[in-house]
Amino acid sequence: MLKEFKEFAMRGNVVDMAVGIIIGAAFGTIVKSLVSDVIMPPVGLLLGGVDFSNLFFVIREGTISGPFDTLKQAQEAGAVTLNYGVFLDTVVSFLIVAWAIFILIKGMNKMKKKEAEVPAEATTKECPYCFNTISIKATRCPACTSSLT
Repeated sequence: MLKEFKEFAMRGNVVDMAVGIIIGAAFGTIVKSLVSDVIMPPVGLLLGGVDFSNLFFVIREGTISGPFDTLKQAQEAGAVTLNYGVFLDTVVSFLIVAWAIFILIKGMNKMKKKEAEVPAEATTKECPYCFNTISIKATRCPACTSSLT
């Protein structure tokens, strides 16, 4: 059973899929950092110093009543919160990943289209005497028996 699993796991498609998943997870981490550390701070600054990671509503007070300055304080107090700022970060991250995948798929489709545009070599020709379609390798036409040079 272990041998069968090893054969399955080492097949090309499974290894390719595993590499794709690992690279995708790493890319997701990079995009998350890009959004929360690079994109959102300047956007928050432009909007009057808003920290998107600390945008939340308190749904129910915890052991300590608010107001809370940060999401971390609210969570430590046991408050139930609706974290719409974290959600906005996640939506922006998703849009960046979706855009990158769209660009990747578009590029792959363009490469496939170029492959399809390359004309295949001709395998047939037309007899100049009877105009039947014959093999390009033919030296005589099978229909009219004319000699082809």
